[in-house]
Amino acid sequence: MPFSSLKERINNKNHSTAFGRVVKISATIITARGLQVSIGDTVKISSVHTNQETLGMVTEIDEKLFYITPFSFIEGFRSGDTVYLDQDGMNIPVGDALLGRVVDPFMRPIDGKGPIICNERSPIIKAPIEAMKRGMIDEVFSVGVKTIDGLLTCGKGQKLGIFAGSGVGKSTLMGMIVKGSSAPIKVVALIGERGREVPEFIQKNLGGDLTNTVIIVATSDDSSLMRKYGAFSAMSVAEHFKDQQLDVLFIMDSITRFAMAQREIGLSLGEPPTSKGYPPSSLTLLPQLMERAGKEEGKGSITAFFTVLVEGDDMNDPISDQSRSILDGHIVLSREMTDFGIYPPIHILNSASRVMNDIITPEHFEDARKFRKLYTLLKENEMIIRIGAYTKGSDSELDEAIDKKQMMNDFLSQGANFSLSYEESSQALSTLMSGSQV
Repeated sequence: MPFSSLKERINNKNHSTAFGRVVKISATIITARGLQVSIGDTVKISSVHTNQETLGMVTEIDEKLFYITPFSFIEGFRSGDTVYLDQDGMNIPVGDALLGRVVDPFMRPIDGKGPIICNERSPIIKAPIEAMKRGMIDEVFSVGVKTIDGLLTCGKGQKLGIFAGSGVGKSTLMGMIVKGSSAPIKVVALIGERGREVPEFIQKNLGGDLTNTVIIVATSDDSSLMRKYGAFSAMSVAEHFKDQQLDVLFIMDSITRFAMAQREIGLSLGEPPTSKGYPPSSLTLLPQLMERAGKEEGKGSITAFFTVLVEGDDMNDPISDQSRSILDGHIVLSREMTDFGIYPPIHILNSASRVMNDIITPEHFEDARKFRKLYTLLKENEMIIRIGAYTKGSDSELDEAIDKKQMMNDFLSQGANFSLSYEESSQALSTLMSGSQV
């Protein structure tokens, strides 16, 4: 090729990288100009003085300015620093190499076990499964917990919430579900929790066994953007395995911290606060995450458990209320049951599985219905029984409930390291409820 022609081609090609400049920095927002961006673009902020770099997301655009919410701390950055578009965007590496690892929302290892090499990439933000492409939930999903398998039976592709106040036992129940679940792949998202709880959950609740398990972590000291997109990243990992026709267990702790992260972002952008200070975007974000779980025709399924921190044990908290309306069932943990020494403290009378009746046998349905009725009778007449005002023989149904009270409490109790199959749980329930019909 003639030299003049090569020189002409080089001169006609633009080799410069487009960049903008930071014009203002506040505690939570970086304002910049000079770059053509869109909402949701990922940008890299580079300090011209300290060689620091951090990632951020474009969350608002003015006529000439755009506003960036950073993924990490912004100490050391100043006006005049450069802003570049990040070519990878909101895509994360996914693959089998993630199994057995503990990672951050960008799939960077935080377990000290070396790098993770994945050849595929997946966008963090995806549209939920289309309504007409969702498969029917018609198979039982065993979690190894008697109370859930027997009385709140879960189906493959179902979305359930675990509602509890602080210190009631969410983490212990999560560990029991992960260890006892029949799913071949397990994805655990720990969002906005204390850093101390991460190694504690792995060693204490999971026994250090991360076989076929991926744990995605964004602790409370991470930025609000990291906590928000940590949940979406974890769901993308679950979707990767679902697309391989695998049944995936997805557990997230907690949806409340996820909503709080969006509250911080929304309020910093000027959104009006509504109930308990949550802006409208906090509530609209929940279905965008939760509806990505489910069963898809021709693919696998994602069976999801989302923990919801009930502040002050108030079940009418806006996040709790919104979550219940989206999910296919709710498991309520009771502080009162912990006082009686029943673990896991699942309050079956306040809990429900919306698909249970469609996936269990008629015999199992009758056993579960009878258990609930007997347990309700005990609760309604507890006071008169305790003070000795009830005369045995007055009510045959209540007599049976009193006779089986201890056995029912034993059925509701289960050691954290003990697991039963669905068949064993349903058989134990059948044995307990055999006898006179209610």
